[in-house]
Amino acid sequence: MNLLTLESLLSYWSATEVATNILVFFNLLGALLLGLVVGYERSYHGRAAGMRTYGLVCMASAALTVIAGYPGYWYGGHSAVIATSDPTRIIQGIVTGIGFLGAGVIMKEGFNISGLTTAASIWASSAIGILVGVGFYAAAILLTFLSAACMMWVSILEAWLPSHTAVSITMGFAKDFVPSEEVLRRVAQKRGYEIALGSLSIAFQDRQPEWQFVAVTLSKKAASLTELADELAKFDGVTSFRMSHARN
Repeated sequence: MNLLTLESLLSYWSATEVATNILVFFNLLGALLLGLVVGYERSYHGRAAGMRTYGLVCMASAALTVIAGYPGYWYGGHSAVIATSDPTRIIQGIVTGIGFLGAGVIMKEGFNISGLTTAASIWASSAIGILVGVGFYAAAILLTFLSAACMMWVSILEAWLPSHTAVSITMGFAKDFVPSEEVLRRVAQKRGYEIALGSLSIAFQDRQPEWQFVAVTLSKKAASLTELADELAKFDGVTSFRMSHARN
C-alpha cells in the first residue's frame, strides 16, 4: 500500500481518528492538571522538582499508556502497519524510566540524604498518569489528593508522634589533643543524646583529629542544636564543630 496517496494521508484525519485524538487529548489534559496538583506542594516548599516536572511526568505517562489502548488507530488505521500492543510492557518501561529520574533528585551529603520524598512523589505522579491512561479516572483523582495530602500533612503527624531526631556532628580538635569516645558518649547522654552505633568516623590530618558521628535524641526533652552549640564552644580541646539535622 502506497502511504503517500491522498486517500492514505486523509485517513489520519478521518472522523474516527479525530474522535480518538480528542479522547487522548482530554486524557493528557486531565493528567497534566493532576500532576500540577501534586507538584504544587514540592514547588511551594522550594524543591527543585516542581509543578512543571510533575505535570510533564504525569502527562507523558498518561500519553504512553493511553495510546496502547488504540492500536487499531495507529498510523492512520492502516492494517498493514498495525503493531501488536501490550500495555503492561509500556507500563514497565515507564516505571523503569521514572526510576532513573527519581535517582537523579536524591542527594547524599555526609549523613544527610535528601530528595527521597521528591523521588517517591515523582514515582506516584507517573502512577497517576498511568491510571488516567488506562481510564481509571476516579482512582487517579483519589491518588492525586492522597499523594498531596501525604506530603503536606504527614510531616505534621510525624512531628506530633514520639520520635528520635538524628543530628550529624563534626568536631575538630586541637593539635595533639586525644579525645575519648567514652567521655563523648557520657557527655552526650547527659544532654539527652546517644551516639548511634557504627556512625563514628575519625579523620586525622596535621596532628589534628576530626570526629564525625550521628547523635540520636533519647526523648523530646533533649538539648536543642543551639544549646549544644553553646556548650561545644566552651569545651577544651574543641577548635571547630559543625552540626545539622541528619535528614533522610
